[in-house]
Amino acid sequence: MGVSFSHLSVMPREVLNLLAPASGELFIDGTVGGGGHSRLILEAMGADGALIAFDRDPAALKRAGEVLAPYGERVQLVHRNFSEAADVLNEMEVDGVDGILLDLGVSSHQLDTPERGFSFRVDAPLDMRMDPTRGETAAQLLESLEWRELARIFKEYGEERWAGKIARAIVRCREQQQPLKTTLELAELVRHTVPGGMVPGRIHPATRVFQALRIEVNGELDHVAQGVEQAIRLLKPGGRLAVIAFHSLEDRIVKRIFVAQARRCLCPPELPICVCKHTPAVELLTRKAVKANETEIANNPRARSAILRAVRRLPAA
Repeated sequence: MGVSFSHLSVMPREVLNLLAPASGELFIDGTVGGGGHSRLILEAMGADGALIAFDRDPAALKRAGEVLAPYGERVQLVHRNFSEAADVLNEMEVDGVDGILLDLGVSSHQLDTPERGFSFRVDAPLDMRMDPTRGETAAQLLESLEWRELARIFKEYGEERWAGKIARAIVRCREQQQPLKTTLELAELVRHTVPGGMVPGRIHPATRVFQALRIEVNGELDHVAQGVEQAIRLLKPGGRLAVIAFHSLEDRIVKRIFVAQARRCLCPPELPICVCKHTPAVELLTRKAVKANETEIANNPRARSAILRAVRRLPAA
């Protein structure tokens, strides 16, 4: 059984201040989720502003369609990943947009819907797909990947200290004809495998493993890199891009791309003068990452880990 789609938009005031939606503009919400940020953007643009809303999750699109229904034809819903936005805009014969928002990571609804398999708070099938209509599930990956690849995933995407030990335990389990099928089966295996995993009060040792598996199942980091670079190209001169990340792996990618696109010189540091004549594509609107304040965190604990960065597209030289 599913749960109602409730979602509190993270840092709404900060997002609007950075994106500065104006009358008559066209925006993209690359991860519409429950539609909260989209609604705020549409309100700020007035009656002649329009928005293209992407999400890979059909349940999110359905809910966003209900929330955004009052805006009628000003909204177009697209069941695609935000990293495919260039293809979609080309199909729509749209040359560029005035603003883009990317709210990355798993949504509260996905975490709170047991049958999606994102959380081990209740027992459910190990799915973890943001788009349940395509791709392999987490259970299928655990049953097919060799231990070295599993260990790489846990270490690289979960920064898990005991990655190798956990990976070997998973492979042992399936060799004994007991492949892991549910969230609690995986969580309990990790808890019994990791030293100190049984100590009460600590963060559950499966937390990092679940994050790593989710990232692998959905190709999240590849989509972040591709989507952010593409988003910059889709902006009109003066257009704004804001990205909300929820863990350091995502934020490092966003920061690296933003800094690289804002650089004025690409020459090797040993050259005494600039000879590359490189022109920066963007200017940074956030020199430092923006974080939620304590009041918002008290009302929405998910906001604690949110990291907001933004850029403005510069005119071509």
